[in-house]
Amino acid sequence: MEIDTAQVMTTAEAIWLQVSQYAVAYALSAVGAVILILVGLVVAGTLERWTRAGLGRFPSFDETLRRFLSKIVRYAVLILVGVTVLAQFGVQTASIIAALGAVGLAIGLALQGTLQNIAAGIMLLALKPFRVGEYIDAGGIAGTVEEIGLFATELQTADGIYVMAPNSELWNKPVTNYSRNALRRNDIAIGIGYNDNIDLAQKLMIELAQADQRVVPVPAPETFVAALGDSAVMVTLRYWTATSDYWHARFDLTKAAKQAFDENGISIPFPQRHVHFIQENPPPPADARRASAGG
Repeated sequence: MEIDTAQVMTTAEAIWLQVSQYAVAYALSAVGAVILILVGLVVAGTLERWTRAGLGRFPSFDETLRRFLSKIVRYAVLILVGVTVLAQFGVQTASIIAALGAVGLAIGLALQGTLQNIAAGIMLLALKPFRVGEYIDAGGIAGTVEEIGLFATELQTADGIYVMAPNSELWNKPVTNYSRNALRRNDIAIGIGYNDNIDLAQKLMIELAQADQRVVPVPAPETFVAALGDSAVMVTLRYWTATSDYWHARFDLTKAAKQAFDENGISIPFPQRHVHFIQENPPPPADARRASAGG
């Protein structure tokens, strides 16, 4: 069987031409892809820095939230660059985008609780119902805030116990922040005897508050009779202090009030009860009993 050399050469030339065309086309696509990747990396890094610097102009914006949002910008640009690079090679990007959406939906359903914590963490960092170092109580979760993360918040209770609370639990509960306001009001109620001098007791309590430098002059301290108890008259001292001085001032003024009352003869009575015995059938008079015995 004779081989047609001319036909073989023609076929080889056609194949080489086709390969050359594909090589040139894909070489240009490869070069374009490399350029897109390099430009995308530069743009992603630049936008990340710009986002972080821009958010840093707001003093109240949390550093953790700044880093998180800047990373989102970076990865969003990189995903866009990846889809564009695939489009350079003729890949149908619509199907890729749909697949990414389906994967994102599946991940979101699988990590629903985790995503709830992330969303709650973002809201806590943005709205700042509490900050690091503040003492809070949120639905029974109480303590000093040590760290606010994207997933959970770390606290330390008053007796030194470590608590990690999911952010969704803190976000969905009313938060009582004991450290946020600069001033706090305090009431010290002390019961005195009904025979004691009420005016003197009020005078002593006001003098103690006015002499304590931790008690602010405005609002001015005041005293009043809060209630008439079973065993005592409740005299209350109301005053305001800096939040940081709240407990120390309360302890010291309570002790000083007790000492001042002792020095001035004002009693702090114990609970008292008057008991009356009533008999249904009282005994007969003594004369009747003697007459009955003699008869």
